[in-house]
Amino acid sequence: MILQSPKYCSVSPNLNLQPTSKVSSVAKTCTTLTKMSRCCQAGDGKFKEPKENGLKDINTVHSSTRCSCVSRRQLLRAFGTAPFSTDPSSASDSPPSDPLATLKKVRPPKPDWYEELYAWVMGKFNKGYEAEIAGYKSQLFANLRGKANKILEVGVGTGPNLKYYASEPGIEVFGADPNIKMEKYARAAAQDAGLPLMNFKFTQAVAEALPLGDASVDAVVATLVLCSVKDVDLALQEIMRVLKPGGLYVFVEHVAAEDGTSRRFFQGILDPLQQFFADGCHFTRKTGEVIAKAGFSSVELQRAFVPSASIANPQVYGIARK
Repeated sequence: MILQSPKYCSVSPNLNLQPTSKVSSVAKTCTTLTKMSRCCQAGDGKFKEPKENGLKDINTVHSSTRCSCVSRRQLLRAFGTAPFSTDPSSASDSPPSDPLATLKKVRPPKPDWYEELYAWVMGKFNKGYEAEIAGYKSQLFANLRGKANKILEVGVGTGPNLKYYASEPGIEVFGADPNIKMEKYARAAAQDAGLPLMNFKFTQAVAEALPLGDASVDAVVATLVLCSVKDVDLALQEIMRVLKPGGLYVFVEHVAAEDGTSRRFFQGILDPLQQFFADGCHFTRKTGEVIAKAGFSSVELQRAFVPSASIANPQVYGIARK
């Protein structure tokens, strides 16, 4: 069963992501998303106390309506991806060949000390958040079992997600992150998860320019990533490009609070500081709406409040199918 909370939601275990009668178009999906956080907020804009594991489901949105997408930009040619071969019958635009140039353009190089410090901080101080969301991540990633052997994790970071899906026999994982200093932490996490190191490949790359061939992976994992990318739409296009037909995109993202609430007010005030100190992370993006309109054949999206994430609430999480 995917993302089930006994009091708040129940979703079909076979991941047959079909639209509900309440949402028949992307326009309705987006309208619902903008209103959804009201059910977890009091009139003064304060969130109600969370229950159970500290993570409270707010609502669920289903969408299976395709939107027209902007035409794909020419990106990177796959490199160093031996386990991730492209199916020629389902390939589309082949990315061009200079991944490092694209990386430097999208995310200019930062000093080594900053990259090292940021990687250390992410590994050291995210434990509270990961503990709170562990139950939901377990249910979320369970949907990959038996369905995905080749997995790309975008923004793999220190590898906190690997323990949920990388222990399955025969799994091959490609981890991409713009911060090269994350590699040693990600490799350690892969080893702890029981993933043979020969089945884990790390490369420095951005979400807007994924160094994989078209239709080359069964699943893409990205958690707390779209808050920091330069171009959310392009990142989602890239995710769809590398997914095989029917492939799954597993996501967790924090999003802007409802307009008019005190939380949304402070998100706007603190957003410039957040971008400066947190490697480009934004508080005010409506990422759930963007995912719903990205052109996936179906989207299962829920919202939650994570106390340890403080102002980076609410959060959206779920699965989209190509």
